[in-house]
Amino acid sequence: MAAGSKKIDEWLNVRYPQILSQADEQDAIIFFLDESTAKSESHRGRTWGVKGLTPVVKATGSRHRSNLISVVSSEGIMRYKTFTGSMNRFAFVNFLKSLVRSVDKPVIVITDGHPAHRAKHTQEYVAQEPRLLGLHLLPSYSPELNPDEQAWNYLKEKLGKVALKTKDEFIKFIRGKMRSLQKSPETIKGFFRLHDTRYACRQCYV
Repeated sequence: MAAGSKKIDEWLNVRYPQILSQADEQDAIIFFLDESTAKSESHRGRTWGVKGLTPVVKATGSRHRSNLISVVSSEGIMRYKTFTGSMNRFAFVNFLKSLVRSVDKPVIVITDGHPAHRAKHTQEYVAQEPRLLGLHLLPSYSPELNPDEQAWNYLKEKLGKVALKTKDEFIKFIRGKMRSLQKSPETIKGFFRLHDTRYACRQCYV
């Protein structure tokens, strides 16, 4: 078995069950976290065209980008924030602070090995925040295990079907779609029912 496969197997059969047990014992919410960049020039979905001719997707020629960070839970809860520049340890800790303030239960966060997630500043914050019970890293190169990846798939699918001319229109569209997703707990719960993410669906086994 490859090293990556061993780590994934350990995550699914040892590490995550331990995290789940802790969450159950302390009545905590498990959040999966990820960052992404939304791009106005990305196009997804199907279109139609005249037989024998290449289909044409409308675009404005404008290129806009926005960085985002979000968390989702199998209870259907979502929190997100847009930001400029790269994600650093200070911005990451500020997001964690806002997350723990936004819910009335203890929190456990699961994410990838981004440098900001592993930074000493981050570790120091986690160690002294009683409402944040742990920050756990997924196995390397296994984004399929993170249900929050589906939030970006959702957003990028919506972006791929519109042509937004200005940066303001682009940002307004992104925030509107993320707010809409935030108000759709059943859609968020669906992120935890896929083949690779079902392991994290707490409600699926109740």
